[in-house]
Amino acid sequence: MRRRPLKTLTVLAIASAVAAGSAVTANSAPQQSDSRQDIRNVIYLLGDGMGRTHVTAARDRFMGAGGKLTMETLPHTGAVATYAVEKNSAKPALVTDSASSATAWASGVKTYNAAIGVDAYEKKTGTLMEQAHAAGFATGNVSTAEVTDATPAAQFSHALLRGCQGPVYSDAACLPKKDDGSYEAAPADKTLITPIAEQIARNGTADVILGGGLARFEPDDQKALQAQGYQVLGSFGDPKLPAQTAASQQVATKSDLDKANGKKVIGLFNRGNLTVEHSKAALPADAPQKQEPTLADMTRKSIQLLTDRKGGSYDRGKPKKGFFLQVEGAQIDKRSHANDAAQTLDEIKAFDDAVKAAYEFAKKDGHTLVIVTADHECAGFNIIEKGTYTNAEAVAPPANVDAGNPANNGAPSRFSSGAKDPVRSSGIVNGAGSGDTKNFAPATFRTPDDPAGVKDGSPEASLWLTYLSGNHTGADVPIYAYGPGGSAFAASQINTELYGKMYRSLFGRSPQQH
Repeated sequence: MRRRPLKTLTVLAIASAVAAGSAVTANSAPQQSDSRQDIRNVIYLLGDGMGRTHVTAARDRFMGAGGKLTMETLPHTGAVATYAVEKNSAKPALVTDSASSATAWASGVKTYNAAIGVDAYEKKTGTLMEQAHAAGFATGNVSTAEVTDATPAAQFSHALLRGCQGPVYSDAACLPKKDDGSYEAAPADKTLITPIAEQIARNGTADVILGGGLARFEPDDQKALQAQGYQVLGSFGDPKLPAQTAASQQVATKSDLDKANGKKVIGLFNRGNLTVEHSKAALPADAPQKQEPTLADMTRKSIQLLTDRKGGSYDRGKPKKGFFLQVEGAQIDKRSHANDAAQTLDEIKAFDDAVKAAYEFAKKDGHTLVIVTADHECAGFNIIEKGTYTNAEAVAPPANVDAGNPANNGAPSRFSSGAKDPVRSSGIVNGAGSGDTKNFAPATFRTPDDPAGVKDGSPEASLWLTYLSGNHTGADVPIYAYGPGGSAFAASQINTELYGKMYRSLFGRSPQQH
């Protein structure tokens, strides 16, 4: 089935949605006034799924216990609560997904899991990137995931379900289900059920778009982008063929990115998500994946393109007309879902390298606010004591007994699904062996503090890591900031508040509240 044609998404429609403003939470804290008037650019970086322990584990792994990742050197630190809400309700859903979390900071509203750019009642919300673009700021959206995936999508598209990415339309991907299992009626605003790839290719919200997801796009999308003045790296397919295919499409490469010089640029470097750094390093030199840029490469190039952009609605000589750039390290989350600690750690380091690129620019520029955070924590990543195991694997699980004060004794309220899966865990010994990525047992890694000769995967390695689950958790996530106005983020805050704080940083005033 071909995609449903886009008939309602026009520049005028986007402009009117932006002009209408966006709701934000009533308890948004006022931003502190530390040279906020000096802000021209905002770079918002997020490590998808990156909790506090993810940061600590990567620090231990790559820098040693006494070291710091670049993000940890930013002077302003705080925490962010990430919960979502249930559909058609204000009732909290304590564990968010990336779609609702990204909508929270992009639009300032709480929404249901899987929603992109709509509130809990399916009403379209304006986004910070749309508002910045309409006001004349240059805009960029970068991800190691498909650019149609939830986190980047929430800044420049609107969908009832995050799975409505394209290239074709289907009710299953784009329409929520009712309680009886049937699909909801199509909304009056057909934008909300238009594949995200089609929206991105036609709304012009982001001037620079870099990431993966070429398979989500079709030749007519390239034509639409080029009609708006985009330099398209690679090829979205041969329009003479009946449909986009792997054979007809050509992914962009780092070499293409290095040579890019357009005022508007889109580069998609993989048909799906970009290749994780841990795997890419092990590939032969002539492997196609070796031609993919790193997240740091894409961040540096995006900054260059956005700051070099001249003419049109963007003029660096005018105050408050700089750029807004969102950068996502997406694979931290995806590899945490897989409980692959080695890949997770390398993705955190790759993300921190992108933070370094943004931080170095900001220090030289003097007018750039850098914010680093996450959308949620993933998998209950934990650093455990060397030589210990999780309770699920313990030979003798701890009893809730206090011999000194029997009043403390009790029966813990624990859900149990029955016996452990012997394929995955047989107690203190892995059911399928330490080389099987499905096992529950700790993953061990050497650190710079370990003696020479200590190897990853050995009992002697000092960093012992384990996971609580294969899904998201409701833990707060860290936030770091640098630059004028950065102290506003040194707080314990709700993710919707980030929208208001970034809006004030760019526009010098609070967003319209409803």
